[in-house]
Amino acid sequence: MENYFNYFTEIEERFQQRRGSILLLSTLDWALIETWREAGIPLQAVLRGIDAAFDRYDVRKARTPRVRHINGLAWCAQEVMTAAEEMREALTGTAKPQADADRAGLEEERIARYLEETATKLRRADVAGLAAQTAAETAERIEGLARSVREQQPSLEELERTLTTLEEKLLSAVTATASEEELAALRKQSAEEIAPYRGRMQALQIRQIEQQFLHKRLLEKRGVPRLSLFYMRQE
Repeated sequence: MENYFNYFTEIEERFQQRRGSILLLSTLDWALIETWREAGIPLQAVLRGIDAAFDRYDVRKARTPRVRHINGLAWCAQEVMTAAEEMREALTGTAKPQADADRAGLEEERIARYLEETATKLRRADVAGLAAQTAAETAERIEGLARSVREQQPSLEELERTLTTLEEKLLSAVTATASEEELAALRKQSAEEIAPYRGRMQALQIRQIEQQFLHKRLLEKRGVPRLSLFYMRQE
């Protein structure tokens, strides 16, 4: 499992470094990174893909100075998938067991506090009906996880899987209680933002990104926190 804290930030930093300017990642960019992470694409594959995309861009720019700027991570999507496939082929039959590196520097007390803060945010979220009931049940479950973290040394991989399952249930409830008009407006916004990049991504990637975009915006509008250890770094 990639380190929860480095995956997002290293991708962001590499993209900004290669672009040569500080460009804040968009909602679409973060959704794409989440898609890569959930697909199990190694961090090094993403970084190699970004470098490959910019290497090609630099060659084109040298020939045609007025070439369009790279303004989003989606421009690197195909190169990332290529790099991931090359890494899989190179590692076939050579996988090695790894130490539990994810535990390095993660104090149980810090994780427990983060979980408790997340539960508090869930109880304050602007949700109603089924979503409110699910949020309350999820908050109670997360508080239980916080107690377990303090009592025993948990597997971070198992803890993250539990949080992912809880978030999926919460997302389903939030989506179910959203109006047709709101969902239609968010899907339209998603389609508009992803339109310039459709030619560079496969249909499955596009559907995944659109779904991630929709979920991310629904949660943001209601003040519902994401349930992942990665977000602990930003607290």
